Amino acid sequence: MADPKGFLNHGREVAQTRPVGERVKDWNEVYVPGSLLPIISKQASRCMDCGIPFCHNGCPLGNLIPEWNDYAYREDWSAASERLHATNNFPEFTGRLCPAPCEAACVLGINQPAVTIKNVEVSIIDKAWDANDVKPQAPERLSGKTVAVIGSGPAGLAAAQQLTRAGHTVAVYERADRIGGLLRYGIPEFKMEKRHINRRIEQMRAEGTKFRTGVEIGRDIDAAKLRRRYDAVVIAAGSTTARDLPVPGRELKGIYQAMEYLPLANKVQEGDYVTTPVSAEGKHVVVIGGGDTGADCVGTAHRQGAASVTQLEIMPKPGEERAPHQPWPTFPMLYKVTSAHEEGGERVYAVNTTHFEGDEDGNVQFLHLVEVEFIEGKLTPKPGTERKIPAQLVTLAMGFTGTDRENGLVDQFALELDERGNIARDGEFQTNVPGVFVAGDAGRGQSLIVWAIAEGRSAARGVDRFLTGASDLPAPIRPTDRALTV
Repeated sequence: MADPKGFLNHGREVAQTRPVGERVKDWNEVYVPGSLLPIISKQASRCMDCGIPFCHNGCPLGNLIPEWNDYAYREDWSAASERLHATNNFPEFTGRLCPAPCEAACVLGINQPAVTIKNVEVSIIDKAWDANDVKPQAPERLSGKTVAVIGSGPAGLAAAQQLTRAGHTVAVYERADRIGGLLRYGIPEFKMEKRHINRRIEQMRAEGTKFRTGVEIGRDIDAAKLRRRYDAVVIAAGSTTARDLPVPGRELKGIYQAMEYLPLANKVQEGDYVTTPVSAEGKHVVVIGGGDTGADCVGTAHRQGAASVTQLEIMPKPGEERAPHQPWPTFPMLYKVTSAHEEGGERVYAVNTTHFEGDEDGNVQFLHLVEVEFIEGKLTPKPGTERKIPAQLVTLAMGFTGTDRENGLVDQFALELDERGNIARDGEFQTNVPGVFVAGDAGRGQSLIVWAIAEGRSAARGVDRFLTGASDLPAPIRPTDRALTV
């Protein structure tokens, strides 16, 4: 145990963010570099080393949180890094991007602010990179088996790294021009600088993983031919079919899916563009969708110099405390203020878009909305609450409905889908096609980064067993496991 009285002696302190006026002028991460290390030992000491650590249940990776909290408290960074990597291939990703269901399940959180697990995690891995403790782990011998991984998001990268280290020859196919999936082009630079992805890719290359960018399976390479070329295939193509908003005026110019808007801003940071082809500069921006992707659009619009930013959410405003029907240790729906929301803009809850209004040139100018309420479980407009707001750039961030069906991948493999439209799989993450496995959002549906990595690790075990008859690789979850919610 770190400090038996740590949770009594120290309150919760989180990472310090840079002043709003400074950070909206650049695209660097919002946190003050190095601000965590002076406080992280005390924060790690707040971990109580519970007899039953419910943080393990909150995190699908099964992270050994009390163990690396103890090492962080003692400032044994090398041992902390070893324990961290025992369950998580990419803790610098989760430490920056995960909404931390582990903290929602922290036992201390029953009556106090939870341990800053996420901040401890990112401190450990950043210290490990600085100390050159993160090294390639090449296999001792090769199996002679080959595996193709389709998609290079967190699920695909985790599966590829696990299978490479098991001795298989792995090639990752990515339809974009760079590796990383939504980590690369869906997550803004101010949330995670892409240098963190780049150095993991270099580690994986040194271990033996091959990468093929600009190749879309189903269009550029027939899926059936790919299956014949490799001993096994892992589909980690994500859930990329965006939910649309079929209301009058949707065809107007200036209305984009979030994943049409965000990647362009990231490509500017990659040096592909001097300025983005779709900019919020000087415009009244409306973001439809109240989740993390919507917040990413908000922060991006701020940095592009929007005249105003309004974020709309169809659901009522969540409370700031746990609701009675969302008891510990479930993951509660709480009112969350992200760094993007700290930077300005208006958030409007319990409203529904009725239609868009444009100018004579076909450009969107206004969004018409109405307040809504749930009556007998049905979303019902409130009479007399109709109004319109300025909208010269609209982004749709309403989630995703399934994996891409238009590129031919699903049909060429002749894959079966489940009742939710995801690719069906058995207990080993194998599809109805022998040797073809699925991991991540393509099989689970839209989920969190920790679930994606857990799926990649678990699917890798299924592939390893398929190829060799047995496997020592860990499988932290089953395909049917779900988050601890109510």
